[in-house]
Amino acid sequence: MNTHEKAIYTTNSLGAMMAEGEGSEFQRKATLGFFVALLAAGILIYWGWGLMYGTWYPFDRDAIAIYTIYTPLIAFGVIGILLFRKKPSR
Repeated sequence: MNTHEKAIYTTNSLGAMMAEGEGSEFQRKATLGFFVALLAAGILIYWGWGLMYGTWYPFDRDAIAIYTIYTPLIAFGVIGILLFRKKPSR
């Protein structure tokens, strides 16, 4: 490399700090926590709805709206947990 050229990617750049180290580990754990919260919210909404209205069958005409709320929460929670549960291999 010529001494007059400036290095684009150095070891102390912001990109290098984000790619490895404590920041990326915290971000992975925070994302996993968010997906766990989505799953828990979906289960709690379903459970709370069942207790309040005495119905556990979401396909009833009177309860179909709650199905559209808790199903995406549970689905995104499970998918996110499956994607972020293991530390990425290096």
